[in-house]
Amino acid sequence: MDDTVSNTEPLKMESLLDHLVEITGHRDHDLLDISVMSALINMVGVAEARVLELFQARGELLVRPRVWIANGKVYTIENEMLASDTGEPIVAYPGLVACIAQRKNRFEEMREQQHALWIPIWQNDKVSTCLEIVHDKPFPMHTLQVMEGILSVYRNYQSLLEYSERDSLTGLLNRKTFDERFARLASAKFAEHKEDDRRRSDDKSQWLAVVDIDHFKRVNDVFGHLYGDEVLILVANILRASFRSQDRIFRFGGEEFVILLRATTLKDARMVFERFRQNVEKHTFPQVGQVTVSLGFAAITQETPVVILGHADQALYHAKDHGRNQVCHYDELVEQGLIQVGGKQSESVEELFFD
Repeated sequence: MDDTVSNTEPLKMESLLDHLVEITGHRDHDLLDISVMSALINMVGVAEARVLELFQARGELLVRPRVWIANGKVYTIENEMLASDTGEPIVAYPGLVACIAQRKNRFEEMREQQHALWIPIWQNDKVSTCLEIVHDKPFPMHTLQVMEGILSVYRNYQSLLEYSERDSLTGLLNRKTFDERFARLASAKFAEHKEDDRRRSDDKSQWLAVVDIDHFKRVNDVFGHLYGDEVLILVANILRASFRSQDRIFRFGGEEFVILLRATTLKDARMVFERFRQNVEKHTFPQVGQVTVSLGFAAITQETPVVILGHADQALYHAKDHGRNQVCHYDELVEQGLIQVGGKQSESVEELFFD
C-alpha cells in the first residue's frame, strides 16, 4: 500500500470531523450556512456554490441567494432583514423545478461548459432551502457520498435550529429569536444610517409593530384556556396570511405578537397593518365569536432596540387606552402631542434585553 495514500486518510477524517464539529456548534442559520460552504470548499474542492432561499412573494415562488462561494471564498448577505426582498422566479432554474417536482434529494443538470448539482433541503415535506453546486465536471461517486454525509448533518441541525426558534403553541418565531434577530437588525441599521435620526415618511424603511389581543383575559376567564389557546393559534394563522414570507412574525409572550416588516413606505406599512387588524375583526372564532387586536408600530432607526421597541409599545398602549381595535403610529402620535417621548410602556420592553 502507498504510504502517502494511507497517511492522507486520517487527515481527511480529522478534517471531516472538524467541519462537522463546526457545523453543529452554531446557533445561527447564517453561520451554519457559512460552515457548510466552507466544508464543501475544503473537503470536496467546490469552487462555485450557493445556498438559495425559496419564498413566496407577489403570488409566485421566488429564489434568492443567502450564502455563496465564488473564487474559493464564502460570501453572505450583510443582514437578512436589510437584504432586497426581490428574487428570481423559480422557473428561471429548470433543474431546481424538476428536482422538487420529482421529489429528489439530488438532481444533476448539464449546462454549456459546466455541471450543476441541485440538493434541496427537505423539511416536513417542503423545501425552503436548496444548494446549487457548480463544477467543471460531474463529481465521482465517493465525492458525492462525502458531500451527502456533510449535507445530512447540515439538514438535521438546521431542523434542530428551526425547532429551537419556534413557539411550541403557534409555530411562530419565539421571543428568544426576536431578541437575537432584532438586536442584529438594529445594529445594522445604526451602521447604515448614522446621519439620519428619522427616516422620511416617503422613504422605504423597516418597521416594528407590537400586537395585543384585546380583552384576552376575558376570553380565558369566560371560555377557558383551551379556547384561549385556539384564539392564539388562529390569530397566528391570520398573521401568516396577512404578511409576506420575507417579513418576520414572533409570539412575544402571552397574547402579544411582534412583527418586523421589511422595506416599505409608511403609507404601505400602515395599510398592511390595518388590513391585518380588519382580517382579525372579520374572522369568526369558534365559540368565542368576534376577537379584535390593537397594534402600535414605529420605524426601525439607529436607536437602540429597547428604545425602538418602547416606541411601538407606547403606540400600542395608546391604542388600547383609546378604544382598542385600532392601529397607531408612534411618530404620528408624538407629532400630534398625544403621547410624550419616553412615556408609558410595558415592563416586558425593559426586561427583553436584560433577562
